[in-house]
Amino acid sequence: MRLIPRSFSARTILMILIPLIIAQVIIANVFFGNHWSRVHDTLARTLAGEITTLMNFIDEGDMATTERMARDIGINVSINDKLNRPATSDNSSREAGKLASELSLRLSRPAQLYIDKGKRLVFVDVATKDNRIATFGTSLYRIYSTSTEVFIIWLIGSILIVSILISPFIIMHTRSIRRIARAANRFGRGLDAPGFEPTGSKEIREAASSMIKMKERLDRYNRTRTDMLNAVSHDLKSPLTRMRLALETNTATNESLIQDIDRMTEMVNGYLSFARGEAPEIEQTTELPPMLLRLARDAAPDKKIITKFPDVPAQFYARPMALARAFGNIIENAARYANRTIKITETDKTDSVEITIEDDGIGIPDDKKSDAMRPFIRLDEARGTTTGGTGLGLSIAKTAIENHGGQLFLEDSELGGLKVKIILPI
Repeated sequence: MRLIPRSFSARTILMILIPLIIAQVIIANVFFGNHWSRVHDTLARTLAGEITTLMNFIDEGDMATTERMARDIGINVSINDKLNRPATSDNSSREAGKLASELSLRLSRPAQLYIDKGKRLVFVDVATKDNRIATFGTSLYRIYSTSTEVFIIWLIGSILIVSILISPFIIMHTRSIRRIARAANRFGRGLDAPGFEPTGSKEIREAASSMIKMKERLDRYNRTRTDMLNAVSHDLKSPLTRMRLALETNTATNESLIQDIDRMTEMVNGYLSFARGEAPEIEQTTELPPMLLRLARDAAPDKKIITKFPDVPAQFYARPMALARAFGNIIENAARYANRTIKITETDKTDSVEITIEDDGIGIPDDKKSDAMRPFIRLDEARGTTTGGTGLGLSIAKTAIENHGGQLFLEDSELGGLKVKIILPI
């Protein structure tokens, strides 16, 4: 038999109720246990003293004083020759035990206590000097307080109230978690989860948002994989067909074959680089101006390079090799399409660094900018027909920038060409 339930809601309720019950039991035992004992001791001593006083007046034969005093303190006194009592007294009971002990200390003769629980009365029988029986009757509440029982009942009631109040909230949390589990199950089978939105507490909403982002990344990965397979089959088919045709018609030359082989090698290397992604690299303190200037001079030695850097550039932790590859692809792209000028600007802000790389080429139309950052998409009709490439430069750069928590945007440059804006967090 399992002692711990399987469901999250039942476990959460137990996690709340068990400590609450333990705390209340400790409070009831430590505080109210002592309180109950002190109250009963006081009540027993008081009533025992009153009965002893009344018994002294009876022994002296002063019945008038006895009756007057008994009436004032709320005790009914009667003198009987014989009583029909149960065979066993209640001297050792929980209610009357303390009173019996107090009477045994004060009286020189035994006292028998009997409790009528139905009427909530207690009777004390004490033998008189003339062998009769003096009976003292009073309310049971004179020797026994029920506040402890009432308190325990309220403790149990409060636990039930807490259970009723917390159950709807726990059920709502559980429902949100179940929705995430069902959505994850559908995502794992390659399906969508219509209507799935983050709900519940902040942490549950964050988990749901992360699930949605993971699904988007998986979809993007699948699209990229499909695009890569299509690009490989398309781009490699053309040079292979051309080489086969040239060989079959005996028109192939070493120069044409080497050109086709170089082109195929370039495409394969690009595909492998994109498929491998970034290699593991330790983050280091990085300054961008020296890196950007070196990359620009290497990529565009025949172009005019305009730079605008802060006097004291910001330093932040990053993976310098990954950033160098990203900025290298962007600068090489600018150098390939620029007519004469490339402009590189860094603007430091409180929590971010903004870098813009511009060229004076023909740019990219607005309706083509989103396609330009997709892998294996070449916009030759917009940027020239003789530039070649595999369409991976901006895609690799965008991935590296996003892996650093940054963003990459394509805009129109005042120079007339394309402006690539990169925002990196510090």
